[in-house]
Amino acid sequence: MVSENVLKEIVAFLSDRYGERVQIVRTTPVGGGCIHHATKVDTTSGQYFLKWNDRCADDLFEREAESLHELKNAGTENLVIPEVIHAGRAGEVPGFILLEYLKPGHTRSEEEKLGRGLAQLHRYAAKSFGFYHDNYCGSTLQENAWCEKWADFFARQRIGRIVAQISDKRPLTSEQLKIFSRLVHKIPEILPVTASPALIHGDLWSGNYMMTERGPALIDPASYYADREMEMGIMTMFGGFSGNFWAAYNEVYPLDPEWRYRNRLYQLYHILNHYLLFGGSYLLSAIDTAMYFTGKK
Repeated sequence: MVSENVLKEIVAFLSDRYGERVQIVRTTPVGGGCIHHATKVDTTSGQYFLKWNDRCADDLFEREAESLHELKNAGTENLVIPEVIHAGRAGEVPGFILLEYLKPGHTRSEEEKLGRGLAQLHRYAAKSFGFYHDNYCGSTLQENAWCEKWADFFARQRIGRIVAQISDKRPLTSEQLKIFSRLVHKIPEILPVTASPALIHGDLWSGNYMMTERGPALIDPASYYADREMEMGIMTMFGGFSGNFWAAYNEVYPLDPEWRYRNRLYQLYHILNHYLLFGGSYLLSAIDTAMYFTGKK
């Protein structure tokens, strides 16, 4: 059930925005998420998509809004980025984000548009790796301090940091910690020094894009500037991207022939994040990957 406090704040915000009293007509639950609550909100000023959580970091939805703004700034003609209407910090009222409602639908050549659009997005560049603020992949804090070298950023702020987060929540053995420590020191030998900072969605599995009447849309981002191959880590873990998608992507911005070798390393961050969030057998897969790259298998 939608938090009444959140609905009151939304009504107040929309009424101020439009200069007249806005009323909520109905709310309709939307499924699909595993962390947050979501609903479609019909009001006298239009339809909106609302996501909220009463047990999250206070700035989680503000950081999501920041990612969406940056994705929209990239101006990729083939992708739809939902407009952020309002984002609220968690506190006395649950944290929430209110977005324009995107009506599901299908357009011609939608997979090709998604591929071309993502390739265009990855050409949107910065001078360094990182982002304006730390943000969240799911509910996991990501450290995004700007860094000149991609290998340093990935080693310290992705693999090293998430291993430390796991250690705080799900204790690792001394041998397991040694395995990941060896990998962190090995990463500069694995990743190319020629990597350039590209804007990525950051959590692009098949549940975080949708087909709408206006074309393919990106949702639930955890954006930052990274080696663009980082994007493919989670994309290749669970499937959901067709051959037509990959052909269209490579037509616009061809991937290096060696990207699949590095892909397993980039998957590791998301495997570790899934272990942090959900536990289970993800740790065994993570250790296997770390040992593969350190030659200790």
